[in-house]
Amino acid sequence: MLLTGGSGFLGKVTIEKLLRITEVKRIYVLIRAKNGQEIKERLVAWESDPVFEILLKTQPKAMQRVAPIQGDCQEPDLGLGAEDRKLLIEEVQLVLHGAATVRFTEPLHIALAINTRAARLMLQLAKQMQRLEAFVHISTAYSNCVVEKIEEKFYPEHLTCSANQVLELTEWLEGELIDNMAPALMGKYPNTYTYTKALAEQVIQREAGDIPLCVYRPGVIIASYKEPMPGWIDNLYGPIAVLYGVAFGVLRITRLNVKAQAGIVPVDYASSMALATVWQTAIDAKPPGDPVIYNFTPSEENLITWGGFRDRAQNLVHNYPLTKMMWCPFLHCTTTPWLFRLVAYFYHLVPGYAIDVVLRLRGQKPRMIKLYDKIHKNINVLAPFVDTTWKFDTSNTQRLWKRMSSLDQNLFDFNMRGLNWDDYFRQALYGIRIYLGKEQPTSIVRGKKILFRFLVLHRILQLTLCSGAAALLWSLLKVVSSF
Repeated sequence: MLLTGGSGFLGKVTIEKLLRITEVKRIYVLIRAKNGQEIKERLVAWESDPVFEILLKTQPKAMQRVAPIQGDCQEPDLGLGAEDRKLLIEEVQLVLHGAATVRFTEPLHIALAINTRAARLMLQLAKQMQRLEAFVHISTAYSNCVVEKIEEKFYPEHLTCSANQVLELTEWLEGELIDNMAPALMGKYPNTYTYTKALAEQVIQREAGDIPLCVYRPGVIIASYKEPMPGWIDNLYGPIAVLYGVAFGVLRITRLNVKAQAGIVPVDYASSMALATVWQTAIDAKPPGDPVIYNFTPSEENLITWGGFRDRAQNLVHNYPLTKMMWCPFLHCTTTPWLFRLVAYFYHLVPGYAIDVVLRLRGQKPRMIKLYDKIHKNINVLAPFVDTTWKFDTSNTQRLWKRMSSLDQNLFDFNMRGLNWDDYFRQALYGIRIYLGKEQPTSIVRGKKILFRFLVLHRILQLTLCSGAAALLWSLLKVVSSF
């Protein structure tokens, strides 16, 4: 199997699952040198990653089945050497293409190279593979977010121009010029991520040819539910950043429509679904017509709103408090931009400036205002995705689940109908505390004591502010009545 994006969140979980419960002989992982580390050094470093801890206890030599391949999806030839290319063409039977830049604010020319051009290059490589049985292109449920009802089909009609035309532009123009053209090219798409993923889908639709291929569209991927361990996460993307900010006592107001549906899926469910699509695509070979598309989001019978997300997080964060919290956790939500800016001034900026003054007086570098500037930018970027309810057709996904045997359903569980959201959030909040907060399980008691002190201070502050406001109002009323 060839897997791109193996060093990412979903990629690591997928590799771990393949090694732990299947007899895969070799996983070729496209990987690039990074931060002074060569590819083999990066692979060795994975062995100390918590995601592989359980696997390596039972199978100490499991990572020997993973073969790193020097490559870079940003390069015009995928950064592949001649020998590695020949090896992949001769040996690979299954391709799981998940490499992508998920930054919403990525410059357009970079997002095009990684998310769109690389999809075409991977297709061209796959067509040369002598033993290919299945190719799965991992897209996103929000690749067509310009419509509110997203079916399991392609939507090329919403692009301002074809993927082929845009990629031709990247060959002739400098990156800066492409970035300047972004508003005109993107049209209604809210960011470069969703736009370039939509373009990649058109590449797949037009150029897949006769290879066995499907498109897999997972929703917002968040912390694991059960595998490889409950609550595992290694990043601060999307809603997880909100959870962490609240738990830390830094984020107190955000833009969020509490009535909108949340298209969130646990990473272990997303990984199991990805592997199931590989299996089904290999069985189907090449069906007539367009490639099959699988939308993967919460089931209509078991939906969750962003309000439900917030409420569960707020309740449980008191059960698993961080010892490093800066204030007691609470979160207010609004969909009104001007109200968010007003409240953020008092909830974020005023305390931030106060803390920075104290830090300066101590001879330390101020950091809170820079942090809040970053938080506010991220909130504005995410706003369209937490303010709208999309309806997703998941018919193909449901059919795939029913085709699986009970044994396979147990091994590759992605049934969102049966997911217990209350239990999930208990696991997720506990995991965030350990894997992001770097807190020890034994420090929960200490965290609760710190939380209690902050709650007392919070009530005192509220009483002081309310008393001050009442006194000011009384004084104004006396002045007015004296006239």
